[in-house]
Amino acid sequence: MLTTRYVTGAPNWVDVGTSDIDGTTSFYGELFGWRFRSAGPEAGGYGFFELDGRIVAGGMETTPEQGPPSWTVYFQTPDAQAAAKTSEQSRGGVLVRPMDVLGQGTMAILADRAGVPFGVWQPGRLGGLGVAGDTGALCWVELYTADIAAAAAYYRAVLGLETLAVSFPGGAYTCVNPAGEGEESMFGGVVPLADDPLETDAHWLPYFAVDDTDAVVARARELGGAVRMPATDIEGVGRLARLADPYGARFAVLRPLPREV
Repeated sequence: MLTTRYVTGAPNWVDVGTSDIDGTTSFYGELFGWRFRSAGPEAGGYGFFELDGRIVAGGMETTPEQGPPSWTVYFQTPDAQAAAKTSEQSRGGVLVRPMDVLGQGTMAILADRAGVPFGVWQPGRLGGLGVAGDTGALCWVELYTADIAAAAAYYRAVLGLETLAVSFPGGAYTCVNPAGEGEESMFGGVVPLADDPLETDAHWLPYFAVDDTDAVVARARELGGAVRMPATDIEGVGRLARLADPYGARFAVLRPLPREV
């Protein structure tokens, strides 16, 4: 699971672009207890979702020309310029060129070989999210893609990520961790689209930790969200569900199994 021990290649930020920031703020506030704080007039409408005073995500209102409402996962890099160059050299793309963000750090939005957008964040004054892995915070990410081998090669080149096939009843799951950090640093997985009829396009999906998956699913429905996959027990993992907020941004929730001591 994720922690705030951010190393190269680890997810260190997540944000949502939405057609209605006020409605989105209300939805996630009711669902997770988040509060939205503007980053200031110079930030162009961008702001921070906070839980108990710690940043759990970012968000801003976007236009249809910028794409449909969606969550974007960012990964730590020591050099955003180099990551962008390597993305292009690795048959990926650069959607937003590296740019300084008010002295807080340098960000860029890249696209992998399948066209999946994701961000990179080179820390400045802001290292990353203030909390990860706890209830109400980002705890896992998954990449849905048609070609696992191609994705693994791309993300290894750009972010230095390693993949490992982990066996479970009924099959195997490809886990992802920063290079050289070992299995304890696993933060996500890669899932072939062909194996999951629910996901029809390649994308990164963020998971947020919850204490009661069923209660969160019910509340999301009451708030106008969509239940894309009902609460389901996954052996050795926990109880998860896939949802979408009222504006269409996809995310998942997970009540992780307690760690073995």
